[in-house]
Amino acid sequence: MARVFVYGTLKKGQPNYKHMINTAKGLAKFQGRGRTVEKYPLVIAGKYNIPYMLNIPGTGHRVAGEIYSVDDQMLQFLDEFEGCPDMYQRTLMRIEVVEWEEKGGAGETRAAAEGVVECFVYSTTTYPPEWVGLPYHDSYDSSGKHGLSYVLRESR
Repeated sequence: MARVFVYGTLKKGQPNYKHMINTAKGLAKFQGRGRTVEKYPLVIAGKYNIPYMLNIPGTGHRVAGEIYSVDDQMLQFLDEFEGCPDMYQRTLMRIEVVEWEEKGGAGETRAAAEGVVECFVYSTTTYPPEWVGLPYHDSYDSSGKHGLSYVLRESR
């Protein structure tokens, strides 16, 4: 099992959450909520209003999201879904645990108690330079006050 931090359309209540609970794509178990230890720019960009975390550590905000434990099948699906490695790159990042639900073994409980876990995160280094000038967000909601509605793949 691998740990993944999602900050965009894959979170609960967001347009692509359906993939996280589709067991035909693999297993994803919600563990808790967190935020990046370092600051990153989270922007909404492109004609489909997609959330992107730009891999520029130290710039932007500590980004809020959800922590999942996923099996190899789900990790492979997420790599394909996120266009990895072209659109997004999957990298390990330190995530501060804000709220922990997982009742796992001693290692899991200890990691949560220490307050920081390592998770795979889909961020990008392959973006147009003008994206750095877009507004930075600390969390993402597809129907947020930013007014930039996400366009589902099936509607593109």
